[in-house]
Amino acid sequence: MPAIRRQESWSEALRTSVRSSTAKGWNVYEFRGQARLELRQPGLPKQTVILPFDWAKASVGDVLTRVRNIYPLVAEGHSLKAAAEIADGKAPKPLMDWAGAVERFKQQKMEHGRAVKPITWNHSYAPVLNDAVAALTSKRAPTSPADLVDQMIRRWATGSRMRQIRAQSLAQFLRYCVSREGFPAVWMPPTDLRAHVGSTPTEELNRSKGDPVEDQQIINLLSSLPGDAAGQRWSDALKLLAELGLRPIELVHLSVQKDRSSGQPYWWCSYRKRSGGGDTEPRRVHPLPLVDAEGQVQRWNLLERWQAGLIELPPLTSGAGAGDALGTYLSRQPGWCSLKALLAAKGERLVPYSFRHSYSLRGHLRGIDAGSVALSMGHSFEVHCRAYPWASQSGTAAAFERANAALLTSDLASAR
Repeated sequence: MPAIRRQESWSEALRTSVRSSTAKGWNVYEFRGQARLELRQPGLPKQTVILPFDWAKASVGDVLTRVRNIYPLVAEGHSLKAAAEIADGKAPKPLMDWAGAVERFKQQKMEHGRAVKPITWNHSYAPVLNDAVAALTSKRAPTSPADLVDQMIRRWATGSRMRQIRAQSLAQFLRYCVSREGFPAVWMPPTDLRAHVGSTPTEELNRSKGDPVEDQQIINLLSSLPGDAAGQRWSDALKLLAELGLRPIELVHLSVQKDRSSGQPYWWCSYRKRSGGGDTEPRRVHPLPLVDAEGQVQRWNLLERWQAGLIELPPLTSGAGAGDALGTYLSRQPGWCSLKALLAAKGERLVPYSFRHSYSLRGHLRGIDAGSVALSMGHSFEVHCRAYPWASQSGTAAAFERANAALLTSDLASAR
């Protein structure tokens, strides 16, 4: 039986130093008289590379220095072999041009596939990508995509829509960098962003789950707004929300088109709402004018004024988006605060989406079927009935009333 050669103390000390200065899975061994570096990572094939040093006590310092130079290169996403060649001077370390990648990504997003519009790029992509480039080119740059995502969304509330938008846009960019720009694979973003975005607090979750208000209450609110230029801009924005039943973000996607057969102008919303149930399609929007307590129809001539260029919307694309901009403005208005307190006393909630909710209720009170109202509002019949109980309840009641009325008519006819 061959004798077992006892390991010399310097080799054990070298292995200990390697393990203490790297992550789990790194080690060095002797291979045909030379030092061999080995890397084992969970779920990946073993990687090995021969270092240009003898397996000898005199080479301990050189081996340890070389391992410490290779280690951060692997952390950047290089294979063990590529990192060893870079550390040995046989291959240049590739530079990651983050700023240039943003410009090429912008071109890709705006000219290919489901091309985004300039307003979408400026709102959903440019802010977070500019912040990301600044962070990645700083002295204390994040070293992983997970850290970068966390840093780019930390300022926004957990679970907020803006936090979600920034995380998704940044993840798209990082995937592009790895797949199209040849950046190290370590920069591939997390596949599940929910852990970064977080869960929406109850108050945020219910931000759109408010209650409708009466037409007269909306009219009173509009009358209470300041009469300056800013007040006029916000007044027109609120009139559009109320008469057309729009989401706040849809104000920046609103336009007027003409019917090809009749030549009549009509409202058109190009917004696509992306959700788990699929994208909503651009749509024609049908106005439902408000009526005051005395039965007078409010003729605001919004479509004509829009065509004439007389409607100037307030700034809606800066900050956290149109919904937050609207909420911030309204929260400073005494008329809004008074109406909010009035609804709260009845156990109801006044939110910016209340204008949209009022449109839905107004449509059903005027006998428009739920499917038609849902189509104009830009969501499915199922979502409409789930969000607005009166949609299904009024339809059900009407159906039973028609059936019973038909039955009574039949009985009367038989009696004759």
